[in-house]
Amino acid sequence: MQYGKKIAAALSGALIAGLAAGCSAGGNDETNNEITSMKVMYYDERAFYQQYGMLFSTLYPEVEIEVIETSRVVYEEGKDMEKAMQDFVEEQKPDVLMLGASEYARMASEGKLYNLDTFIQKDKFDLEGIAPGILEYIKQQSDGILYGLAPEFHSQALFYNKDLFSKHGVTPPTDGMSWEEVLQLAARFPTDGSGEDRIYGLRAGYVTDLYQLGMMLGNRQGLSYINPTTQQLTINSDSWKKAFETADTALKSGSLYVEDRSGGFSGSYEDYLLQEPFIGQKVAMAIESNYMLDQIKEAKTRLKDKGVQNWDIVTVPINPANPNESTAMSVGQIFAISAQTANADAAWKFVQYINGDDFARVTSKLRNGSFPSRTKYIESEEGINMAAFYSMKPMARDMYRDYDKLPRDFLMKFDGLTQQEFQGVKDGSLTIAEALDNLQAKGQQLLADELEKEATAEPGSGSDSGSSGAGEMIVTEVGESSAVPAE
Repeated sequence: MQYGKKIAAALSGALIAGLAAGCSAGGNDETNNEITSMKVMYYDERAFYQQYGMLFSTLYPEVEIEVIETSRVVYEEGKDMEKAMQDFVEEQKPDVLMLGASEYARMASEGKLYNLDTFIQKDKFDLEGIAPGILEYIKQQSDGILYGLAPEFHSQALFYNKDLFSKHGVTPPTDGMSWEEVLQLAARFPTDGSGEDRIYGLRAGYVTDLYQLGMMLGNRQGLSYINPTTQQLTINSDSWKKAFETADTALKSGSLYVEDRSGGFSGSYEDYLLQEPFIGQKVAMAIESNYMLDQIKEAKTRLKDKGVQNWDIVTVPINPANPNESTAMSVGQIFAISAQTANADAAWKFVQYINGDDFARVTSKLRNGSFPSRTKYIESEEGINMAAFYSMKPMARDMYRDYDKLPRDFLMKFDGLTQQEFQGVKDGSLTIAEALDNLQAKGQQLLADELEKEATAEPGSGSDSGSSGAGEMIVTEVGESSAVPAE
């Protein structure tokens, strides 16, 4: 608590005054100066005050905050990491909790979170300005009741170069296209030429081979190759086979931009900007986050007419079975109030403020890879279809839920198997279907072996090798942000 105050005090008076003035409409207009205190669960105290606490404490000095740092939770070998976090919360008893989606869902189902409806109605808190998909997603995790709010979200969109589409006579993309439709659109661009003369139809993330692209397409459609609860693999399902066959066709078409990660970069900053394939007009379409908005803006200042000039965005390719959901959109932090709190009013004051209009307005220009949930503060150039970033909602089901129940070395070893099998596809000795059938059989046997190894290991002995990563997903989820499929 004292540490956070020192951070705020160290900031310049001009900055504090400016921020407070910017938030004056939502500031503390109460005459009751009685000091109240509350505990806020966050992964790091310094980060909390930089992101939320400094502004809140400036406007509400009568509320003293103690930050409960989840980064200090010690995970021991052989110990259930999710259980460790639950024990930590029970011991520390924070009033405000920062939660990932699955932890939020669990605590809501167990009656451990405060229903926000009474506060929302009493204070006439505006929910209309929040992206509908965000609210719907949060409610889906808690049986339709709002126990928490998320001040920001992460999302991607499909950027496209209007000039390249016009030059090559290709119809531009639209919102709600499927992966097959976008890949077919990409294949309509010419594949001849080389070097500076080469144009690609699509850059789909940072994929470099068939396995990565197939996994990305499958993940983006909500597919999982293993059910952690039943401990059964499903990598050879018809849906996965279709995903890899679609990926194979796309790669063979020559229309996809494949990242070359060999070597570093040397040159001017202008050259650095131009080497980005969408800015340098090497690709007609690219799936990117809001970082691309900043890069395009900077390129227009530094590169003048060299970089991309006429562009727009549409939604990322959708899964026709769930056209309103997107794995490219995610909520990393849901702020909720403990049902056991004795400081509900102070806790709500904080949750209300960081999810309110004033906070979104003041912080919206500080892009940090996320968007404010209040959509009117998502800014860009006039005429750009910014709704593409928020017109859908995050996928209701967490693809990585219960992955911590898998043996800690399984995912790492299974990844090694996939490299072997897809090398066979690459050299022509295996078909995609054969490779996936082999992975199904070998992966299931690997899982059985790893489960037996853990069952016979001495309690607390752990594993000889490092973590597979499944555990880290759980730590990240209740800490900073949700895991997303690797691309």
